[in-house]
Amino acid sequence: MSNAILTTHNLTIGYKTSGKTVRCVASDISVSLLAGELVCLLGPNGAGKSTLLRSLAGMQPPIAGEVRLSGENIYHLQPQNLAKRLSLVLTEKVDVGMLSAYTLVSLGRYPYTDWWGNLTPEDEAIVNWAIKSVGAVHLAQRQVSELSDGERQKIMIARALAQSAIVMLLDEPTAFLDLPRRVEIMQLLRQLGRETNQAILLSTHDLDLALRLADKVWLLSTNGLLHVGAPEDLVLSGAFTDTFRSEGVEFDIASGEFHLHTSHNGEINVIGEGIATVWTIRALERVGFQVHQSRNSLPISVEVISNSKQVSWQIINNNTVYTYHSLYELIKLLALHN
Repeated sequence: MSNAILTTHNLTIGYKTSGKTVRCVASDISVSLLAGELVCLLGPNGAGKSTLLRSLAGMQPPIAGEVRLSGENIYHLQPQNLAKRLSLVLTEKVDVGMLSAYTLVSLGRYPYTDWWGNLTPEDEAIVNWAIKSVGAVHLAQRQVSELSDGERQKIMIARALAQSAIVMLLDEPTAFLDLPRRVEIMQLLRQLGRETNQAILLSTHDLDLALRLADKVWLLSTNGLLHVGAPEDLVLSGAFTDTFRSEGVEFDIASGEFHLHTSHNGEINVIGEGIATVWTIRALERVGFQVHQSRNSLPISVEVISNSKQVSWQIINNNTVYTYHSLYELIKLLALHN
């Protein structure tokens, strides 16, 4: 495709073991990153996601095949030229001492500065734009050591933006963040890809967010196969189900959600409508019940009684009725009968 920025051709990746033998992680990878797209690299632990990212970044030579950036072999580019085209955000926290957030972001301009590292007015404008783009103007003068994990990650992304590269690679950018910050960072990266026309590839374990936000998914399985496509394509092909089945989770193709393996506690009928019923069903499925609605033939039924002031639950079990006022109490009772 004409807008393919980074491509691989018959790429085989791996690493040397302690015995100096080479362990192959994945082979025959021929993929591309397109301008303006957010691509999520998914897969179980140990599948080789970090190895693939390092190979694409020119940090780790492949066993075979090649990686091309704007048509040139990435391993033939001089470091300064590579830094002008590709930026990298790693998981590991780097000790930056007493640097301010502004100074750290300005380091992204090092491929363009003179021997002394002096910033031109154009460089300063790009640094300010990068900080503003990630919503971190209020953080610019603070020391990086004082920032929260989420704030620090925004600054690291701003530093990568300041490089004015055409490809941004990120290794687990949401690894140490709480759920609201993970959502914020993922949405930010999607927005930046659209606005800057960069190709953005990130590895992540946030499967649900990747399904919702990625333009394309690279799904790397433990057997070295790389499945590529829109999230929905990989759902319909069964790739998600097959890849994560042995990882302790099940992918529900109907809801698009991942569930932990739980022991089966039987079937149960739920009567009711509205949001309270939705969360009642989620709670029952979480503890292993197969939930049906309007199946009065089942021995146990739960009726959700909801009004503007309160919610209560009635369990009908062999013509005996129990009333409870929390799902916690409801589940405890059901556990006693199983």
